[in-house]
This record gives sequence, structure tokens and C-alpha cells, in this order.
Amino acid sequence: MKLTKPILAFLLFAISLFVAVNTMACTRVVYKGPAQTVLTGRTMDFSIDIPANLWIFPRGMKRNGQVGPASITWTSRYGSVVASSWDIATPDGMNEKGLVANLLWLVKSQYPPFDTKGQKKGLTIAAWAQYALDNFATVAEAVEAFRKEEFTIVTDFIPGTDKFTTVHLSLSDPSGDSAILEYINGKLVIHHDPAYQVMTNDPVFQEQLAIKGYWEQIPGTTFLPGTNRASDRFVRASYYIKAIPQTSDPRIAVASVFSVIRNVSVPYGLSTPNQPHISNTRWRTVADQKHLVYYFENVLTPNVVWVDLKKADFSADAPVKKLSLDRGQVYAGEANSFFEVSKPFVFKGL
Repeated sequence: MKLTKPILAFLLFAISLFVAVNTMACTRVVYKGPAQTVLTGRTMDFSIDIPANLWIFPRGMKRNGQVGPASITWTSRYGSVVASSWDIATPDGMNEKGLVANLLWLVKSQYPPFDTKGQKKGLTIAAWAQYALDNFATVAEAVEAFRKEEFTIVTDFIPGTDKFTTVHLSLSDPSGDSAILEYINGKLVIHHDPAYQVMTNDPVFQEQLAIKGYWEQIPGTTFLPGTNRASDRFVRASYYIKAIPQTSDPRIAVASVFSVIRNVSVPYGLSTPNQPHISNTRWRTVADQKHLVYYFENVLTPNVVWVDLKKADFSADAPVKKLSLDRGQVYAGEANSFFEVSKPFVFKGL
């Protein structure tokens, strides 16, 4: 029997459903427009509330890997704006050079063993993204450093939950370069290519690329999978991030990227009893890496708030500042002036 396009589409749809069973959510996209216009958007999807605050971190901050005597230490080379999780971790942010770091859940993550009394240095997974933002200006720089594996990523349970933290890290920069770092069977796997514009939480990125290969044979105008599963979100995001207007107008570009990540968001309050790993979207971010503006949208508030990094004081003697959003506070538009001086949060470690 010859497979017609509709039949083939259905078969590929079925394959994508099978691949994506038992996954958490989260989607990340990189938009590339004319005149070096690059933006990265992501959804933060989780099965429980994951309250976020926005932080301005200056250069010159003394950091610690928070895993005991064998902790790595460093001093931040670059200032950054980040969204925190429970004020114990940095899952998302952009630094003053336009490097963006995003943490997404990956169930199959398995990190190397770590001996708190051993010689190998360690870094809490809560500060993995922050380490990248503090130390690197480009994706290539970060990849070169991470490949040396000079320290071990150390994970643990999220406090007060039964959720053992398993994430992978995505990086993008103003040139449009992109990398995804995963720990599979205790080994670091790095996918580095500007073509890697889309990723989701699951499956491992190599399998995401295989899904992409299947669906590239089916025109998006003919058929797109519509469920909340990771592989379906990957297909939709891959199609829409290239179908939206290709423009250097920052207002249209930001609105367009937001429209894509809203399309792949999981509706608030959605609960699927036999698929507990599908989680609703809690918040979204879009980072304009050309104009250095970081946009944040909480699904429980009606407005988008943003931070202009060009107006932030990242000098080494500048204070840490915080914009509290974790109790339903509502802001709209540029929020630089609403940040307040604050003690930096402590990354959760061992």
C-alpha cells in the first residue's frame, strides 16, 4: 500500500505520541531575523507552583558551588538578569553580553557520582545556568570550557518535594549560536550548532533531532500535531519559529516569539491523571539578545514586565537588586526602576 501524505502524517503523529510518554513540559526556541536580530523564548512548565523573582546581579560577585569543601569557586565576569526559582536556583536568564541560559527538565538525566571528600570539584545544579552567565560571553566559549569537565554537576531533591532534579542546559548568544548540554548515563553530551533553534524537556536531544527529521517531510500547513506532549510541542515550535514574520523590528519580533511560546504552552490547571508528567505553564520569558531586553510573563498576572540590561548597573561595586513577583505583585512594562537592593539568594546545594 502506498502511503499518502495524510496517512504518513498520522503515522508520524502516532510515533511522536509514543516517544513522548511520561514527560515534563518546557519548550525553548531561538528566533533569527534580519540585521542580527536574535531572541530566545521559553516556557517554564512544572507540576507544582514554581514562584519566580527577577534579579540583577553585578560583575565581581564571589560565588561558591555549594556542595561542601570540594565546591568550585569563581568571581562573576559578567552581570546578568535572571529569573529565580524559589530564590534557591537560576533556571533562566541573560547576561550583559547577550548570552542566554535556560534549564529544562530532562527525566533521563544522570549525573556523574560526586564525592564530597574527593579531589574533583563540584557545582550545585541550582547554579549551573548562573555559572554560564557569570563566566561566558558566547556559546562557543562556554562549550569549550564545559568540555574540559573541570567540575561535576551535583543534584539533589527540590526541598520539600519528592522531585529529584534532572535538567539539561541550553545556551544561545547574539550570533544565533546554540548548544544543549545533557548528562546521559553519567556522561556529558554537548550538541553545538546554530541550527539547534528548538528544544523541549524530553526526550534526549538526539531523539528530538530524529523527530524533527520525520516531521520535516510533512508541510506545517498540511498537518501539525496538537497535543501538549513534548514531541508535539517540538514540532509546532520548529514550524512556527520560522513561519512567523522575519523582521528586525524589535516590537514585532518580541510579539512573534511570545506568540510561538504561548502556542506551545500547556494551559493553566491542566491535569491528566494517567500522564502526571505533563505540567502546565507557570511563566514565560523572551530575551532580546540584540537589544539586551529581558521579558517576563507570569501566567497568573495580566501583564508582561521587562528589564533593559543597557540601563542596569552591572559594575563590580553595584548592589544586587531584586524585583519581587512571587506573591502576585503586578508590574507592567519596563521595570528597572522598581528593583530594590537586596541580599543575593543562596543557591541550594548539599
